[in-house]
Amino acid sequence: MPQKLFETGEKQKKAFLVSLAKEGDGGKELLGLAETLELDIVSHEVINVREKQPKFGIGSGKAEELAEKAKQLEADCLVFDWETSPTQQRNWENLAGLPVLDRQELIIQIFASRAATREAELQVQLAQLHYRLPRLTHKYIDLSQQRGGRYGSKGTGETKLETDRRTIEKQINKLEKQIEEIAKQRQVQRRQRERQGLPVCAIVGYTNAGKSSLLNALTGASVLVEDKLFATLDATTRRLEVEPGRNVLFTDTVGFIRRLPHSLVKAFRSTLEEASHACLLLHVLDASDPNIEDCYRTTVQVLSELGAMEIPVITVLNKIDRLADAQQVRIFLLQFPDSVAISAKSGIGLDEMKQRIAEKLRAAPK
Repeated sequence: MPQKLFETGEKQKKAFLVSLAKEGDGGKELLGLAETLELDIVSHEVINVREKQPKFGIGSGKAEELAEKAKQLEADCLVFDWETSPTQQRNWENLAGLPVLDRQELIIQIFASRAATREAELQVQLAQLHYRLPRLTHKYIDLSQQRGGRYGSKGTGETKLETDRRTIEKQINKLEKQIEEIAKQRQVQRRQRERQGLPVCAIVGYTNAGKSSLLNALTGASVLVEDKLFATLDATTRRLEVEPGRNVLFTDTVGFIRRLPHSLVKAFRSTLEEASHACLLLHVLDASDPNIEDCYRTTVQVLSELGAMEIPVITVLNKIDRLADAQQVRIFLLQFPDSVAISAKSGIGLDEMKQRIAEKLRAAPK
């Protein structure tokens, strides 16, 4: 039977977080990711790294210092805001005697805890297996099971590694076929919508910008809304009459984030591609986020990778009710092209936004 390093339960895991100063947000995003997984953060250190070293990704002296501090704090795991290679991960775990989670695994575990439909579960499982395959000796710490999700376990013994590897490769092949079938069903549904002649408006943007809140405010949908990262993983579609005689289908999509793990992008591609088949994009930004420009660039980059840059866009500046300075709203409206300021929570600006949507769709080529 596979062994697990930790028994699952309600007890929070104590995490020692480490960020790089050069990322520019002071580790704020890593804190948000860790809080989303309900980790007990015992310390958060932001370090300067002049150049990456092959053994630990940072200098050996600094690595030993961090490992010792983690032991003194009685942390259950080390969490890094960068991607580690399988070899670096093993080196860290041997040095610290603790499980090590990099940014990639942390995000995958969040997705695992959030998956609520069969499609999302299959997509997350595929991403997990792609991550696990080169890391079969990695000391997994199971975080998602505390919230009802699922995550992997490690095998034991050198001869067991080859068996585990073959098993995982078979599972990957099976999951890819199942996801491909679901993608075909999604294409059929898309063609049915096209035959109905209803335009589709995709709501896209950085995670926790308020996309699901906007869908709920516009259409009366009941999509889960939480002030946490990646609260929604599934594309949800609802109909709305934006002006007399003009119905539009609004589709909520999974949120983007800086350096979204490639395995998740690949696994969720059919879901993410809902944006590339839309007639109009609503790019939602959190106007109260101090890193709003980084969020804007991240979403634009992902849309470019999905081939959605030719689709008309309205930039939606959400959560303006959180801004103390009204002048800031005017600055944002000038800074971001073709933008509208709203609050999905209070309803401010929603009528103007619906009018802008109708105008854009009228101007779109038939």
